[in-house]
Amino acid sequence: MESKPRISRLTSIVIQLQSKKIVTASQLAEKYKVSIRTIYRDIRTLEASGVPIYTQEGKGYSLMEGFYLPPVLFSEEEASALITAANLISKNKDESLIKHYTNAVTKIKSVLKHSQKEKIELLSERIVFRNNFENEKTSNYLIKIQSAITSFNLLEIEYKSLKNKETKRIIEPFAVYSTNENWLLIAVCKLRKDFRVFRLDLIQKLTVLNENFEKHPITLQEYFEICRSKYSNTPDTPLT
Repeated sequence: MESKPRISRLTSIVIQLQSKKIVTASQLAEKYKVSIRTIYRDIRTLEASGVPIYTQEGKGYSLMEGFYLPPVLFSEEEASALITAANLISKNKDESLIKHYTNAVTKIKSVLKHSQKEKIELLSERIVFRNNFENEKTSNYLIKIQSAITSFNLLEIEYKSLKNKETKRIIEPFAVYSTNENWLLIAVCKLRKDFRVFRLDLIQKLTVLNENFEKHPITLQEYFEICRSKYSNTPDTPLT
């Protein structure tokens, strides 16, 4: 892939800085297929243009909080990819994900060119995903859970197991993953004092508590490796 023209690359670098807390010179060099020295020059150019970039020694670059570029124009291919993703997500079984993604796409559509909007409307009518053809909705908690994961909020859930046993749990949400069109929540159960997996479609009620927990010391990959060492098949076997 050819490297981007410099003016396009400079704009793209600012967008990368907006999208992440820290970005390293090596990451930018690899992304744009240029040398690290070229990235150093680009950063100096942006700084001289008034872009408030902070250099964190040994870590990378970050933007001053609150700084952002005006809405960017999407290419036709990028807009098509977003609409394709929107149609796919519309088949998801979690209502909260559909609602918030639809709102986000509506905002994105507002910055598209008029000619792009016509093509996007046509494309949205010509894409069909046959999974979950009946548009079944089984949960409405995914977005709340994701927020609790990043804010380290305890959750209280009323849960009905696959054996129809109803329990109330206080949990520390750790991660979510999707399998067989269902969402699963990995969390530390305060009652069991260990990790458990909960199906979102079996959660009868969920409350975000105004109480925080400490960040878990392991990564999601490490969690799956621990599960593989315990069980002969996938970690979704011992469902709570």
